[in-house]
Amino acid sequence: MPPAKCSPLLLFLATLLMASCHSAEGTVKCAMWGDRNDGGGNVETFEFTLNSTNITQFAYGIAANVAAVLLYGSNFVPVKRIETGDGMFFQWVICAAIWIISMFGDLMLKSPKFHPLAMLGGVMWATGNIAVVPIIKAIGLGLGILIWGSSSLLMGWASSRFGWFGIAPQDVSKPILNYCGAGLCLLSGLIFFFVKVDVELHPNSESIPLLIDRRSHSGSYGPTNSEFWINAVGPKTRRLVGCLLAVVVGLLYGASFVPILYIKSHSSCCDSMFYGASVYDLDYVYAQCSGIFVASTVYFVVYCVAMNNKPRVYSRAILPGLLSGLMWALATYCWFLANIYLSSVITFPIVTAGYGLVAALWGSLVFREIKGVANCFIFALASCVVLIGSVLTAISKL
Repeated sequence: MPPAKCSPLLLFLATLLMASCHSAEGTVKCAMWGDRNDGGGNVETFEFTLNSTNITQFAYGIAANVAAVLLYGSNFVPVKRIETGDGMFFQWVICAAIWIISMFGDLMLKSPKFHPLAMLGGVMWATGNIAVVPIIKAIGLGLGILIWGSSSLLMGWASSRFGWFGIAPQDVSKPILNYCGAGLCLLSGLIFFFVKVDVELHPNSESIPLLIDRRSHSGSYGPTNSEFWINAVGPKTRRLVGCLLAVVVGLLYGASFVPILYIKSHSSCCDSMFYGASVYDLDYVYAQCSGIFVASTVYFVVYCVAMNNKPRVYSRAILPGLLSGLMWALATYCWFLANIYLSSVITFPIVTAGYGLVAALWGSLVFREIKGVANCFIFALASCVVLIGSVLTAISKL
């Protein structure tokens, strides 16, 4: 690979990817959702022995997991104070950046076999991503990500635990802890509904669309906040709609990995069209990101048609949107890489709960979305509940 000037994040990701390629014959056995099953349907279990090789592999997994948590929890921070309008153009910019990064990742992985079914997961993710901007405007960055993170965790847990959507069900060694952890995650989502947030609406001076002629607005550079549907409703209705949208988005995010798990769980079936497919999640990132970009482009074209070819395109959101997409793509590669070392049954609850807490810290400490002693106490209680639930879900497999 020719030398190039890379950012620390890109350099870190490249190092991890190269390390994963050289560890294919290592001593780690992964218990990922849908890994290869033996004749009796038993999933291979994660094995760990105290030697230098496994300690190194474990360290790689933890490092990749931490990077995924920080990047996922911070990827919307660049646009927090940037006016994004109704979010349709912004979501397309994010998805374009994600697809571009995935192309570089695909080249680094020597272009593994492309499975079109994995694109379906990208379509579901892009569908949920449309509602991100209204959610953040309605209930804030921290609360929004925490709610859809809890919902995503429950969907991912239930689909693998009970074998939904044709995935091989996965048994756990401690089912009581597993159910308790899932129940606590559900409880945390209910507690979050009682958290009141103070979301600052963007002033009109920041609303400067790129594709609207300034001269036609008599000194006004764009539509006022009241023209965006989420800002036109009352505070109570806005909060309820934001919470419900966050739940739906979390379900779509959690289900977006189902096609990949389906392919992997059928890779050992001789009569399946996916027989011999790769069991490594990294090999499916490009296909999923392609689905993300195609779906987001279709949605944006439909939006332009519905707007009579007068889309609200905000120039200030372009570079922050690209940065958000870059962070999300890097986080996904880091997460999927962590699955190789630690298994997804461990990484999924840690990542989904971890990035929610990171976003909560951004929202509460930096953007001051949560105010008042009682309100902060409820928020902290719900955060602790989801953290404990995620830990119980993770250790139930060990």
